[in-house]
Amino acid sequence: MEKPKTLQAATKYFADDQVCIDTVARLRWSDGKPTCPACGHKDHYWLDKQRRWKCKECWKQFSVKVGTIFEDSPLSLDKWLIALWMLVNCRNGVSSYEIGRSLGVSQKSGWFMLHRLRYALQTGSITKLGAGGAPVEVDETFIGGKARFMHRAKRERLNVQANNKAKTVVIGMLERNGKVRATVAENRKKQACEAAVRENVAKGANIITDEHPAYLGLRDTYTHQVINHLEGYVKENIHTNGIENFWSCLKRGLNGTYIAVEPFHLFRYVDEQAFRFNNRKDESGRVLSDGERFDAALSQIGGKRLTFAEVTGKAAGSPEAF
Repeated sequence: MEKPKTLQAATKYFADDQVCIDTVARLRWSDGKPTCPACGHKDHYWLDKQRRWKCKECWKQFSVKVGTIFEDSPLSLDKWLIALWMLVNCRNGVSSYEIGRSLGVSQKSGWFMLHRLRYALQTGSITKLGAGGAPVEVDETFIGGKARFMHRAKRERLNVQANNKAKTVVIGMLERNGKVRATVAENRKKQACEAAVRENVAKGANIITDEHPAYLGLRDTYTHQVINHLEGYVKENIHTNGIENFWSCLKRGLNGTYIAVEPFHLFRYVDEQAFRFNNRKDESGRVLSDGERFDAALSQIGGKRLTFAEVTGKAAGSPEAF
């Protein structure tokens, strides 16, 4: 069958279990040879009835789910792949209630599925922004409601007072005509802002910020240009409209689709939106299709595991927002 290009075609395409297994195996192992997760051996038997492989070296059996975000999930791959298709191709995200209704699972299962899929969308790269000479726009935004509108129990849980700010800071960096990176920070003070920029932007790059004084200390390492928003939003080629566009996309999803996001989980939603934003086009500027964006996401599922105890913060070493 031809590779799907739409959600309707994807639903039909992934209705066959063997097609799901072949698709995951093709994108998970670049050389096309399944590798035993226990010993790393590539010689194996295919057990047709069990739909899994048996390693010739350690004699252990393994399915295509082992060693991925799908591991130990009782849900079939056809549900997982359709959920991933919807997540990466719905511009404003998809809620756990919609996943539950569409796939015939509970809202709780849909919520856990989406968090595991968001974990797969996280991309770590040693390549820094601005290394090619393109300017990098840097800005920060606030996510969350106002403390005075919160129930007293929630204020106590977040450890804030009614007259204090309960918003979470997100710092973003966008290379012109390139990728965006965003990270959840504890605050927007000098130390946090400088650390985010130095970690993600190449030395000597041209950075553009607003008049926030926390970035002034970067002038010893970067070429720093400032746009004063009291005077205007664009001055020749100096502006931060690109990163502001990303904030707009992020907040449409958070406010319109997810409604309320806990600070503990916010970094996952930021990674989700960053993946969709970075995979709108390829390096040549060609617009990616839904199928190509899905393939890019599915190729990142290997070597990642997120348990329910970790995602709910009940396990030791659970991922923290900052």
